[in-house]
Amino acid sequence: MKTYSNWPENYPDTTWFTNARFGVFIHFGLYTLGARHEWFMTNEQITPENYRKYFEHFDPDLFDAHQWAQEIKATGAEYVVFTTKHHEGFALWDTKLSEYKITNTPFGRDLLAELLPAFRQVGLKIGLYHSLIDWYHPEFPIDGLHPCREDKSYRATNNKRTLKSYQDFLAGQVTELLTEYGKIDYMWFDFSYAHRDWGWSVGKGADDWDALRLETICRNLQPEMLLNDRFALGHGITTPEQYQPDKPLYQDGLPVLWEACQTMNGTWGYDRNNQQWKSAEQILQMLIDTVAKGGNFLLNTGPNGRGLIDKQSKERFKELNEWFYLHNRSIKECGPSEFIAPADCRYTQNGNRLYLHIFAWPYGHIHLKDLAGKIRYAQFLNDGSEVFYRGFDPEEVITTTETIIEPNDIVLQLPTKRPDSLVPVIELFLNN
Repeated sequence: MKTYSNWPENYPDTTWFTNARFGVFIHFGLYTLGARHEWFMTNEQITPENYRKYFEHFDPDLFDAHQWAQEIKATGAEYVVFTTKHHEGFALWDTKLSEYKITNTPFGRDLLAELLPAFRQVGLKIGLYHSLIDWYHPEFPIDGLHPCREDKSYRATNNKRTLKSYQDFLAGQVTELLTEYGKIDYMWFDFSYAHRDWGWSVGKGADDWDALRLETICRNLQPEMLLNDRFALGHGITTPEQYQPDKPLYQDGLPVLWEACQTMNGTWGYDRNNQQWKSAEQILQMLIDTVAKGGNFLLNTGPNGRGLIDKQSKERFKELNEWFYLHNRSIKECGPSEFIAPADCRYTQNGNRLYLHIFAWPYGHIHLKDLAGKIRYAQFLNDGSEVFYRGFDPEEVITTTETIIEPNDIVLQLPTKRPDSLVPVIELFLNN
């Protein structure tokens, strides 16, 4: 197993994760019915009593676990991360520790018990998102993020709220998830914010969650399971959200194990009126850029209140599927390359196969630095057609009408017309 700066030696093997490179995030909960951002409970300062109407009407009657599994697997993803409980405190499984759960809604079924077997059946690894925050729980202290932060009657209850009781509840729910639903491959906790200070309250971090206890539970119950970094214990998979790092991540001279988390339209939960959709090409370029920098890519979808993945998401899933069908080996089991890619391109590499992803189609040729004498064959990945290339020839007479090739470089000779692909890829076979 490769050594990472943020992954302890006693943590499990990460090979399946770095080989997969692409996963799908699913945000689903009571906020789905509100259809206006997964944080609207706190953004609009809605009390748990007034938010209860979503609980009383939650009935995704068209939900089909096998349909979700097939649609997500078809994207090219190798793993999925599903929201068991978001900050609103609503459990999407039949928890024994709270009445605020999906089996007490009109839907009346344990969604997790249906969904996880369906994911496994199509070969998806299982990740569970679980919020450390709980705005519904009566023992969770009111702070500056809480929906009831401006309600004096709620704030007055803070001296009666017992953090230890909430910690026990949190540990109990995590234990349920890790003992009652089979093998879990990845636990995605969200999130610590101890750096926040509102004067009358401060944010919460590792001590507030009793994070060491939670980590021990995870290690004991699912010893092969991966963990993200949002316990704030200083290790775990780093999860930048809604931005792309500008270079590979390193710390103390070692690579960082990381995962870029991106939405399709700016919100995680279903948002009926949000039409700021990224194109499939933009999404694919972000995915490639992430792998080229040594990270994984986690793309979110938020199914609607009937339990369906919406049309816009499906359209993008379909285009990703078509690209992955022809180009998956330029992503799966690949990582960054030591070679420097040309402008508007990204390299990924797997052993002696170097993949050139072309974001902007050039006219006639592309110069590749430091590859002279290192390539034995080149082809387009979409159709397996040969790509010609040439290197520096000291005996060649160069005129002002010809491209100048540096001694260590090669030049790929390209057709004028771009291949019919969201992102064309050239597969370069390196000499052993």
